[in-house]
Amino acid sequence: MNYFLRNFAFRLFFSRKLAFFVLIISFIFLNITNIGLASDDFLKTQIEEKNKELNVIKSQILETQKKLDEVETQGQSLKKEISLIDYRIRQLVLGIRSSEINIKKLTLEIKELNTNLGETKKQTNNKKETIGLLLREMQRKHNEDLLIRFLKSRTLSDSMLEFHSFINFQNSLTSEISRLNNLTEETDIKLKESIEKKEELKIENLNLKSRRNIINEQKNLRQNVLTQTKNQEKLYQAGLKKLQKQQREIAEEIEKIEVGLRPKINLGFLPQKGRGVLMMPVRGILTQEYGYTRFARHSFKGRFHNGIDIGAPIGTPVFSAEDGRVVAFGDQDRTCPRVSAGKYIVIKHNNNLTTLYAHLSKIIITHNQQVKRGEIIGYVGSSGYSTGPHLHFTVYDSNTFYMGHSRLCGPMPLGGTLNPMDYL
Repeated sequence: MNYFLRNFAFRLFFSRKLAFFVLIISFIFLNITNIGLASDDFLKTQIEEKNKELNVIKSQILETQKKLDEVETQGQSLKKEISLIDYRIRQLVLGIRSSEINIKKLTLEIKELNTNLGETKKQTNNKKETIGLLLREMQRKHNEDLLIRFLKSRTLSDSMLEFHSFINFQNSLTSEISRLNNLTEETDIKLKESIEKKEELKIENLNLKSRRNIINEQKNLRQNVLTQTKNQEKLYQAGLKKLQKQQREIAEEIEKIEVGLRPKINLGFLPQKGRGVLMMPVRGILTQEYGYTRFARHSFKGRFHNGIDIGAPIGTPVFSAEDGRVVAFGDQDRTCPRVSAGKYIVIKHNNNLTTLYAHLSKIIITHNQQVKRGEIIGYVGSSGYSTGPHLHFTVYDSNTFYMGHSRLCGPMPLGGTLNPMDYL
């Protein structure tokens, strides 16, 4: 284009209409220079207000978690049990409020992006059409006879002035076309952002719906505890002794089987250990490690902790650690309440690893469903044998994994376990 314009400038600089073209193009450039993504100050203010509200909610959730942690250090009692449930309900109320605010914020952000996109596309198309018309006009002038233009010229100085003006003009034209191309690329980026925001909005709506269901379950749990104990500490303690006995029996049963399965692990068929082989399945804090940890010695009477625990508020989304297929899920609390994994999901991955997600508050997948890495499969809870809201995450060698049958709890995920931290 640069060669064409310079050649055209040399052949057309005698034109008496050149000044008219320069005037028109200069006016267009003035508008093009001012093209930018439209920004609505009112929308920006609203979005900023929602961000501030979300920060306040986040602080309240953290404060509630601190109080919940304090209660968990207390001795087992009916009062403690009810207090824990109440704090979890409080967390869920805050989580629901957070989802509602975030939905409003995302809706505003999508509106802002769409407004900017629409205005930018309109202006970009208009300017490209205008430049195209002018280029076609210049092409037509380019075909006129050079000698006729020379004879119609006024003075040599005027002609040279027009020539230099046109050279400046063609440089500006080239520059502005480049700016339009950049603007088109920026539009594509904003379009991608808009699509991502819509996906975030879809996920947040799912979170809101799920948390509303979870809070109802927690309220029912609170009522069941009070009903079963008749709100009497003596009855609660009697039930607690029976529960602890069942917890020990299940832990011993699982440990006995998995001790025999771990030697069967074949590392040659497994992915090489390294960070990122699996993604962290939940955003939270690592509270218990894998193996013969202090927690295992205290809580499991010296037995092996076959996964890691990640603490997070109840209702926090849980993600699939890798692409795979759901091979099992269930709720052990239906047959042996507060004794083992509670609500759990098992996913078999293509890399010969199988992962278990336990103590969930809600499951949102189906059997044999194909899931993607990072896809929400459930929500953090405190179901089964759990001292507080967290995710218990176990990694198995797929060749050793199977769904066994527990004497007390029925279907039970079993297999040769690996240290999850070797792959996260």
